[in-house]
Amino acid sequence: MAGLRLLACNRKLDKLISTDGRMGAIPGMLADLRATGAKVIYVGYLRSPGVGSLIEHCRDEGNELEARIERLAALDEGIHFLSLKELVPFGDRSYHALDMIHPSVKASSEIGRKVAEIIQAH
Repeated sequence: MAGLRLLACNRKLDKLISTDGRMGAIPGMLADLRATGAKVIYVGYLRSPGVGSLIEHCRDEGNELEARIERLAALDEGIHFLSLKELVPFGDRSYHALDMIHPSVKASSEIGRKVAEIIQAH
């Protein structure tokens, strides 16, 4: 059963973005945005604090998705990738809303600060 879930997840990941970061829905969307002359900051996913979250089992897939997006960003200086992988300290539930999936006000403020830093630097 775990093998089937992994296979299904890999197929979905490949549709979103290929291993090399060049193909899929995400690179297509970002190419469309870049074609307008826009610079893009792609914000990664908020990670589980390791306790009390429905998304804890998706950690490996989230890491792989972000690795692929990092490869894409390395191909185009107009795409900046902000990973949230290290934002949430283990066991700290204050970075999540009550659903333990979406960012809390605290996390949103921190993410906004990090986006602003990227904008100021570029």
